[in-house]
Amino acid sequence: MRSLETHGNHGVDNSLLKVVRLDVTLLGVILALVALGMIVLYSAGGAEFNLLQRQGIRLLIGLAALFVLAHIPADALRLWSPWIYSIGLILLIAVVVSGVAGGGAQRWLDIFGIMRFQPSEIMKLAAPMMLAWYFSDKHLPPNARQLLVATAVLAAPVVLIAIQPDLGTALLVASSGIFVIFLAGIQWRMIIGLIVISLSCTPLLWYFMRDYQRQRVITLMNPEIDPLGSGYHIIQSKIAIGSGGLYGKGWLNGTQSQLDFLPERSTDFIFAVFGEEFGFFGVLILILIYLFIVLRGLYIATRAQDSYSRLLAGSLSLSFFVYFFVNMGMVTGMLPVVGVPLPLISYGGTSMVTLMATFGILMSIHSHRRLLTR
Repeated sequence: MRSLETHGNHGVDNSLLKVVRLDVTLLGVILALVALGMIVLYSAGGAEFNLLQRQGIRLLIGLAALFVLAHIPADALRLWSPWIYSIGLILLIAVVVSGVAGGGAQRWLDIFGIMRFQPSEIMKLAAPMMLAWYFSDKHLPPNARQLLVATAVLAAPVVLIAIQPDLGTALLVASSGIFVIFLAGIQWRMIIGLIVISLSCTPLLWYFMRDYQRQRVITLMNPEIDPLGSGYHIIQSKIAIGSGGLYGKGWLNGTQSQLDFLPERSTDFIFAVFGEEFGFFGVLILILIYLFIVLRGLYIATRAQDSYSRLLAGSLSLSFFVYFFVNMGMVTGMLPVVGVPLPLISYGGTSMVTLMATFGILMSIHSHRRLLTR
């Protein structure tokens, strides 16, 4: 009788263990956000079910990536990090050499005419993984030599992505790597020095920017200078968000989006659709959901049991903050338009899969900790 009870308890423990490998709290909030995104996307896409179906397929692929990565031990991810980074770097070089061009940019690789994908998305994960791997066996805080090596590791993919050109993705990859370096314990005098160097290089950056990129910066300062051209997106977006008021106009009732005044309303500017239909309080709830995800990720980072896991989880969590901060900033006219989608809400395949993979890695780090403390 006792042996039967023991066997039964082990069965319960094993089933619970499988659930623990997925952070149920984080997964529940993510799925709620995705459901909200589907609702907004239906409205932004002109009530087309085909758009939801395509997004749903990408969501399923992303969830599959999440479940797979969540069950891979963090130690295995650490061992694979240099290989993933190297493959991503090779693919970025392949884009420069023989990538597929579209919309004035060369960002895609064509796989035997079957599918296209952006290798730059891989670097959103590979860059912080590589830097976390590099610092994982080092004495922290890092010295000047280690910082130089880390900077070179990060600069290589960022430059390759920027010349495609894809400043939005380059910004996200750069921020993910910078967060790893920051969390590794870089001294404040070095941080101040890097800020001073970055500011001094601003005129040089302006020189290397393309004409349309310079125009985006000028438009940010005064969008009314070209209301029917480069300033049109921001002006219409501000009108949409402002007209939402406190409570919004209601789902499917946004005039700016439904009457086609708002461009790219299902992708980069879907936040304007959300603001118009759900108003200030809806936007506030959305921001709180995003912040909860970030804080949950940081909590996982603080509970991690090795340097690699802590650095990677912290970087991925803070990078997610940059995702929605930059999108909301550019849609509201506070930042230049750089083509960063609103995470888990904007229409898009590669971005959805990458974000789900990010959460899978966080859950892997979470489950690894729980397994060790049993």
